[in-house]
Amino acid sequence: MARLPRRTALALVAALGAPVLASCATGSTTEQVEAQTVTEVDADAYPVTIEHAFGETTIEKEPQRVATLGWTDQDNALALGVVPVAATKLTWGGNEQGSSDWFDAEVEELDAEAPVRYDDADGAPIEDVAEAQPDLILATNSGITEAEYKKLSKIAPVVAYPDAPWVTPWQDSLAMAGEALGRAEIAAEVTADTEAAIEQAREDNPEIQDKSLIFAFLSAADLSSVGFYMPQDPRVAILNDLGMTNAPMVEELAKDGQFYGTVSAERASELESDVLITYAEAADDLQTFTEDKLVGQVPALAEGHAYAEPDKELGLAVTNPSPLSIPVIIEDFLPHVVDAAEGNAS
Repeated sequence: MARLPRRTALALVAALGAPVLASCATGSTTEQVEAQTVTEVDADAYPVTIEHAFGETTIEKEPQRVATLGWTDQDNALALGVVPVAATKLTWGGNEQGSSDWFDAEVEELDAEAPVRYDDADGAPIEDVAEAQPDLILATNSGITEAEYKKLSKIAPVVAYPDAPWVTPWQDSLAMAGEALGRAEIAAEVTADTEAAIEQAREDNPEIQDKSLIFAFLSAADLSSVGFYMPQDPRVAILNDLGMTNAPMVEELAKDGQFYGTVSAERASELESDVLITYAEAADDLQTFTEDKLVGQVPALAEGHAYAEPDKELGLAVTNPSPLSIPVIIEDFLPHVVDAAEGNAS
């Protein structure tokens, strides 16, 4: 996979004139260390109160040890020049360190210590988060429950998602992180920089503009149903940002706060769209989907306008758009979507 282009606030450090504060952590979760940062807080940034789905959280001063939950908050913090001391392990599509290559590249640029990683497969890892001794927990695009929020709040102030789990737009997650970390001005710059890259990608790829999309979940092990992601899901939203529209049936079945839906395979022929995107576990999965007597009736599959992404790391990037992963999506994933729109996907 291509190296991430330098489109984040870290690329702006020299221009901003922000000093490296950087006491390097040892990797221990029990040792109190200064935050690893390359940017300064805004004037009058604190105290700040942030509203979210479980109420509001007040942060009195600049956090020195930031822990993150969900799969994008660590990217947002890093894009603002703050290296978390602990973050969720990326168990699907992550690298051997349970991280992503784009995140690790930024940490390496800072010559900083990588965060401790904890597994959230069984819910928010309360004890592991506590062991990291954070003074702020970012969970703006996570799946934490209200009960978990209350437990986490006994450890440190928690900034949860604004409305519903897993559907926070990357712009909102970044803005909330910017407020919590006292770097709202930098967050605005990173947003503008990233949106400029998206707009350039729209101009460079007229083939997909206004093409309707279904981002599906299909499993060769069970083709009795077709799963699809709703418009609020971040992987759909980023393709909307890049110029695509949502298929009529997806819009019809969309429910506020839900990121996923299913229909019986018997209704496959109703799932009309110009393009269908999904994932692949095996090299011949797309062929399996296309040849199935029911699922193969999905119009985009039948007409050769589908793509199944086999690279889990690339799948991770598009599943969790962030200022760090969006350049990867544009460079490495978007060309496959264009090929699918033109009927050239393999």
